[in-house]
Amino acid sequence: MQTTIQQQLEYVFRQSFNALGMSQSVPIVLQIAGRPEHGDFQVNGAMAAAKQLKQNPRELAAKIIENLPDNPLVASCEIAGPGFINIKLNNQYLNLALADDILHIGGIRPETVVVDYSAPNLAKEMHVGHLRSTVIGDALVRIYEYLGHSVIRRNHVGDWGTQFGMLTAYLEEIKQENSSEIELSDLEDFYRKAKIRFDEDPVFADTARDFVVRLQSGDEKILGYWRQFVTISLGHCQKIYDMLHTKLTPNDVVGESFYNDLLAPMVKLLLDKGIAVDSDGAVCVFFTPEELGSKDETPFIIQKKDGGYLYATTDIAAVYDRVQRLHSSRLVYVIDARQSLHMKQLFVTTKKAAVAAVDTKMEHAAFGTMMGEDGKPFKTRSGGTVKLLELINESIERAQVMIAGRNPEWSAAEVSELAEILGIAALKYADLSKNRLSDYIFSFDKMLAFEGNTAPYLLYAYTRIFSIFKKSGYSLDESLSWALDIKEDAEHRLAVHIARFADIVSETARENYPHYLCGYIYELAGLFMRFYESCPVLKAESKPLMRSRLALAALTAKTLQTGLSLLGIPVVEKM
Repeated sequence: MQTTIQQQLEYVFRQSFNALGMSQSVPIVLQIAGRPEHGDFQVNGAMAAAKQLKQNPRELAAKIIENLPDNPLVASCEIAGPGFINIKLNNQYLNLALADDILHIGGIRPETVVVDYSAPNLAKEMHVGHLRSTVIGDALVRIYEYLGHSVIRRNHVGDWGTQFGMLTAYLEEIKQENSSEIELSDLEDFYRKAKIRFDEDPVFADTARDFVVRLQSGDEKILGYWRQFVTISLGHCQKIYDMLHTKLTPNDVVGESFYNDLLAPMVKLLLDKGIAVDSDGAVCVFFTPEELGSKDETPFIIQKKDGGYLYATTDIAAVYDRVQRLHSSRLVYVIDARQSLHMKQLFVTTKKAAVAAVDTKMEHAAFGTMMGEDGKPFKTRSGGTVKLLELINESIERAQVMIAGRNPEWSAAEVSELAEILGIAALKYADLSKNRLSDYIFSFDKMLAFEGNTAPYLLYAYTRIFSIFKKSGYSLDESLSWALDIKEDAEHRLAVHIARFADIVSETARENYPHYLCGYIYELAGLFMRFYESCPVLKAESKPLMRSRLALAALTAKTLQTGLSLLGIPVVEKM
């Protein structure tokens, strides 16, 4: 079974801890060294162990070093401060480790993971609020798949409920007057006009309510209108998914309508088990402070007084489908942080009712709000909602102007091709590089900059490495097979960082934080530039040394390309 650098180091130090009589409960506390000039990794467990064993921390740290078993990893250890152990990795170990397909991650126990993401409401066009869920969810899907998990994408779209009575009623009305294709070409305009009719005309409102009943009872005429509306709406969504280069397809769409037959059985199940109760005619689940981790007394309403169902009911049915039918062991919901109470209630309810298994991992990968440069939620200048398609197009257009300015000799086709890649990459990376829990300020100028932690900087870093190989006369793939001979400090730091790839990807998947991977590849690009500046590659002292450094450059390029691909961003060969 393949193990990562951190796992191997933990194993080596655990053997020393065991030799000194420490229990398995004593943590090793391995982390990246704060000051690279003093080491690559740092073990901080000696201090906690010393307190437990009533020993001097520095003396215990010395004993830990003395009892380390022979191993190929560690070149040296030094004690710092009150008992930190700084570890320097062996260059010979790095030479061999990096030659052994270091980017392949083995030893993972495969799981079936369902990722719930994007989830637009089909009554309206996708807006800027759907960007975060879509790109974060897609990055997590790619990372889970890379690790070898079986991933099921679920685009849980809103395609059912009261509003669709209004929309189908309006669709029938305009069909009697003219072609509906023109009206449906702009879903926002269609929805707005339908809502005006609903609010201002009581007769139309009654018709819309009747359409809801007919839709839910399977009236073929109304279902036909509904299918037409859903098909056109999903076409709008898929256009955006394709532009963003996501893995979402029409086959991943599972609307609320899909769970319609499960709603009544789920309510009955919760009532029969005493988990849900009647509350003034509605069916609700109530929680203790211990169950929610707070004193919030908001009930989880699963059926209204009039017998109608809610999002909560559909979400319970979706858990049943994903666990009982799809046999998933991990459910990840990439949903706005403002839904945190709803998600807690869902998780507690389904576990109590055994809809989800006791050991099913249920995770809310929450995210904050995209803010305008005024520090308020991102809106148009008139205060309206920004359509996601418009935002994407503007990003591409701005990238096109920037690329044409930097490369006046390029053809229009070359500029357009790179602008499409760079505009989308900048938009996605600006989001993914932020801690998903945080709100962030959206800025075209910052995300399209060639300095800092941005997609243009990273793509440019790749092209600079690629240009080295064009000058060398050797291919990047050919260079990957050459032997490494790491000696210089800049080579060592770059090699250690590449060797950490498996740990970073695993941690990103474990915590659902794509910004971990973004930080890693940004640091990778910086370490390569320091290596390139201090260690001549094409003008190396000897051919073997040149080949070694070209091999390290090729590994960097491959790692950068792999890391970006896990974020859904392709590399380019010239900028």
